[in-house]
Amino acid sequence: QAFSLFVKAKEVPAAGQCAGGGGGPRWRCCRQAFEELAGIHRHVALQHGRDIGQQAGLAAEVSPSSGPAPAGNGDGLNGHSCSSPEISCTLPDTSHLSYEELTSEVGEVLLYYCYCEVKDPEKLCAWQKALCQHLHLTGKVRVASEGINGTVGGSKVATSLYIEVMLSQPLFKDILGKEDFKSSAGGAHCFPDLRVGVFKEIVPMGIDPKIVSYKENGIHLSPQEFHREVEQYLSQASQGQSDTILLDCRNFYESKIGHFQGCLAPDIRKFSYFPSYVDENLELFKDKRVLMYCTGGIRCERGSAYLRSKAVCREVYQLKGGIHKYLEEFPDGFYRGKLFVFDDRYAICSNEDIISACRYCGTLWDQYKLCSSQHCRQLVLTCPSCRNKGLTACCPVCQEKELKVTSRASGQTVKEECECTRRRPRVPIEHVLQRTLDTGK
Repeated sequence: QAFSLFVKAKEVPAAGQCAGGGGGPRWRCCRQAFEELAGIHRHVALQHGRDIGQQAGLAAEVSPSSGPAPAGNGDGLNGHSCSSPEISCTLPDTSHLSYEELTSEVGEVLLYYCYCEVKDPEKLCAWQKALCQHLHLTGKVRVASEGINGTVGGSKVATSLYIEVMLSQPLFKDILGKEDFKSSAGGAHCFPDLRVGVFKEIVPMGIDPKIVSYKENGIHLSPQEFHREVEQYLSQASQGQSDTILLDCRNFYESKIGHFQGCLAPDIRKFSYFPSYVDENLELFKDKRVLMYCTGGIRCERGSAYLRSKAVCREVYQLKGGIHKYLEEFPDGFYRGKLFVFDDRYAICSNEDIISACRYCGTLWDQYKLCSSQHCRQLVLTCPSCRNKGLTACCPVCQEKELKVTSRASGQTVKEECECTRRRPRVPIEHVLQRTLDTGK
């Protein structure tokens, strides 16, 4: 049954086939078209056996309903339902939509998260995978016992339907709202594929959620409230009277191309380093009011909880909806530069400021490219002029020598960290007395 559901999700709606029948593919999967049932069956069996296995538990509880859709399933949903009152296994009805409407490259990318107690993460994961495949969405979705975190791309028809189904999910009722979905221009092409999985945390901070829970987070501030707080902070700081820290919870390569004026942007490479950063810099936060922000708000939820657990700050606040929501209301506010995003776009723009520079010549530049070294995983800012000169690596080390290939036991080649990354301090220590505010940063 799980196999049949998977194949069904790959079916091209009749409206997307040529008139008269037989003139177009009946199924599409992995960017391939199939006209024969045997062909799609063979492809799914060979390429998606693992996916089918993960969905087997879900399929056992999903069955067609000959009657009306159960209450709470929302409008436009088909007759699939599951026995669990906690997780609805509903898939939307797309029979009235053409294949072109569902797969149009003119679309958007959605960013959202929802902290809630999930008793069966595996079931939620299987439903999410089936839902995204059904709507031809790509992206990344993390599921855990503490909730769900997703960024998906597709046509506007598909993403709208996705939001509708998510809001009708009983598990998220009264928790997730339409305003919690942040959107930006993009589409399915912004991601190489779809990845849905079950993890310990929905954002990898590296601390067991049972030890530091999202329930102990800081005080949420709306974009308007946060804007006023930053305005007051900058005014006081310029006179040397501020008792506030404006803290960027993101990684260094994110804040490098865009950040709030006057912020403290830790030079860390991963969010999992944030707890250690706090531990090593407790004196910095002592008796301070802390205003925290990140891309969409999710890192601040548990980041603020961890900071509060140290009992050194006077108050901890966080920007609700993150930079994404702030820029919707204040595109020319106190955030300058681009907003880094974790997909093939690398960044989205709300103002014309360029605050970063080319790695090699220092020209203002903020468009990331992957390091040209085959085995490096870093992003590099190198302007067109320098790229034309062959300067396409993240550092002279990668530019001058080829890194050795490291292989897994399976024989698969993996990437190595370059020498310049290994030299970067894992956890920077801020010099409290020497730190000065630059409100123009």
